[in-house]
Amino acid sequence: MAKVAFLGLGVMGFPMAGHLVKHGHQVTVYNRTQAKAQQWVEQYQGKSAQTPELAAKGQDIVFTCVGNDDDLRQVVLGDQGAAKGMSAGSILVDHTTASADVAREINEALSAQGIAFMDAPISGGQAGAENGVLTVMMGGEQTTFEKVKPVIDAYSRCAELLGPVGAGQLTKMVNQICIAGVVQGLAEGLHFAKSAGLDGLKVVEVISKGAAQSWQMENRYQTMWQGEYNFGFAIDWMRKDLGIALDEARKNGSTLPVTALVDQFYADVQAMKGNRWDTSSLLARLERNRD
Repeated sequence: MAKVAFLGLGVMGFPMAGHLVKHGHQVTVYNRTQAKAQQWVEQYQGKSAQTPELAAKGQDIVFTCVGNDDDLRQVVLGDQGAAKGMSAGSILVDHTTASADVAREINEALSAQGIAFMDAPISGGQAGAENGVLTVMMGGEQTTFEKVKPVIDAYSRCAELLGPVGAGQLTKMVNQICIAGVVQGLAEGLHFAKSAGLDGLKVVEVISKGAAQSWQMENRYQTMWQGEYNFGFAIDWMRKDLGIALDEARKNGSTLPVTALVDQFYADVQAMKGNRWDTSSLLARLERNRD
């Protein structure tokens, strides 16, 4: 079993770190809000540390799962960052959804200390984290991947190496690009069904057995039909992710017209004070426009 630190106990990190304990690993956690770290310690009987540096000291693997590029830089490379506590030969695995640029930046800084790095953004939402069935998209060296995958298996059902450092983040961008279009299509379909006087629940029960089926349809259509939007990934976070993807698209010359449009639709939802609604709330925007 491995000695690990887990830095960042949000809705994803909290259960992920718990799964590591359940699989027999020695886990030390750090969270910016210490009360959350204490709650985790009481629930899982692990250890907590006051700083990322102290949490990372003496660990085989350090996991990070924080908010954005700047948060990641601070927790890894800051004055009391994990890098100051890590030893040569250890590994840092980052589960944050961030830019490919920051992944490469951190990899360069850690490599100078003899520390291996993998960018490893995740998909599957809060339910996936709680149930230990996340998908992990990884960038880094094959030898590093082979060392960390048995540990990551504690909370994942699929963890794949996609290429060098940065490839994990680029793959997560593809994931979010695909989700944006699918959710908008589902919102428009349900909006049309309502306008046409159809029973949307029965409609989806039928079409979900055919080519229209998707994870979003299977997991969100009922709550969308009821106008309930508190069941997953928040609009604010989705806009952050889409912004990263659109920035990268400008660099690599790809054209993302649907993604750019849906990003603006999400901005409309934010203007409706739906910042913390889940991504399926695109339907609320259409219903507002109809009213």
